[in-house]
Amino acid sequence: MSENRNTSPDDGEPDRDRTPPFEPPTYSGGSGATGPGAEVSGVRPVAAGGTPGAQSEAALETLETMVPAAGSAADPRLLVRQGGLKGYWNEFMRRVKGGELGSLPVIVALIIIWIVFWALNSTFLSAQNLSNLSQQIVGTGMIALGVVFVLLLGEIDLSVGSVSGLAAAVFAVSSVNNGMNQWLALLLALATGAGTGLIQGFFFAKIGVPAFVVTLAGNLFWNGLMLNILGANGTVNLPNDGNVAKLYNTFYGQVAVAYSVAAIAVALYAVVAWVGRARRVKARVPAQPVGEIAVRTVALAIVAFGAAYVFNQYKGLPLAPLIFLIFIVIGDFILRRTVYGRRIFAVGGSIEAARRAGISVPFVRITVFTICGFMAAVGGLFLAGQIESASQTSGGGNLLMNSIAAAVIGGTSLFGGRGKTWSALLGALVIGSIQSGMNIQGLSNSIQYMITGAVLLAAVVIDSVARRTQRASGRA
Repeated sequence: MSENRNTSPDDGEPDRDRTPPFEPPTYSGGSGATGPGAEVSGVRPVAAGGTPGAQSEAALETLETMVPAAGSAADPRLLVRQGGLKGYWNEFMRRVKGGELGSLPVIVALIIIWIVFWALNSTFLSAQNLSNLSQQIVGTGMIALGVVFVLLLGEIDLSVGSVSGLAAAVFAVSSVNNGMNQWLALLLALATGAGTGLIQGFFFAKIGVPAFVVTLAGNLFWNGLMLNILGANGTVNLPNDGNVAKLYNTFYGQVAVAYSVAAIAVALYAVVAWVGRARRVKARVPAQPVGEIAVRTVALAIVAFGAAYVFNQYKGLPLAPLIFLIFIVIGDFILRRTVYGRRIFAVGGSIEAARRAGISVPFVRITVFTICGFMAAVGGLFLAGQIESASQTSGGGNLLMNSIAAAVIGGTSLFGGRGKTWSALLGALVIGSIQSGMNIQGLSNSIQYMITGAVLLAAVVIDSVARRTQRASGRA
């Protein structure tokens, strides 16, 4: 199950079974084992007739015993904070040997791809190409973000390409042909995407039709509906000063804007991390040390200000990637910080266990497919803004495969229960970098397809091997 499940005993009820008439329980697993991984080996009743003061003292001792002390070697989450750099290295090796690779493979792959294409042509890492790359991945990345939610359930959505084209067609015909207000047309297009996901989710969750069949049928139906909406003309050009085109083409040329956004992002991360640490310390549960928060903040600052510097070397901060990052952060908050997000991971990990825990599995499934349809519409609008038109080819080609591949390559498991919204960004960067590098080298689309397919296969193989390793080490 994903590390996002947050099911550690420290997050449970702190006072349950810790009051008199019981003495502090003893633990198996070695002397001084007080961590959450230790198992209670027995409880001994306090002798009858104890004074209230003695009982209160026994209760306090019990509470102190049940909460891991700072620096306790029995708590595996604290091992990394005991040995300095060596402790962090040991924790890293433990996670790798246990199959908990996280985003490491895709980050390494992305670095290798960038180094190879930069060695072949130095213009690949130029400010202009990197800025263009950040824009070009937004449409596919938005769709991949919705696919991440569906993959967390262990399901698939084969209609996202057609839904994105349908949303673009609805916006174009409504605003250009019928004269509707552009913002109302935008909302109508987004509602259309969410509605398609709601319908497909209903057939899957309530009727029991497999998601593969429902979305495959939806892929055909929504594509036909798009063609019908576009009519005989087949293409509707969008005004270059319209809101959709501006969402994609807007740049903030002032140098201060990019650096200000970077500073705000770093400051928000530091504040959230510090507040989270303070809450955990107050609750007397393991928390990140100040040094670790500082290192992570500095690392984020290097990335954020480095990106701002690159953007300022060309046209400035592009709006489209900024909106993409905002969607990723919102999705990450939903998955990791809300009850609903934990229920998604629970359903993806074990449907029967989630049902017995009182989770409404149909509700989770329907809403997840609705989110996926909504994000497909968002991606379709950005793609329409990129080419400033909606046509019969919208949502076609290799868009569907690239969107699913981006989510999987980024680290989201095809088997459900493990993944992050950041997978959409990392996967889209890998696919976009391959396409950009190939275009610079003048290679054909056939080579791009073969390499992208090989990278996708490698990602699935790594995921399968990691799950097998986790099962072997008892972490699955």
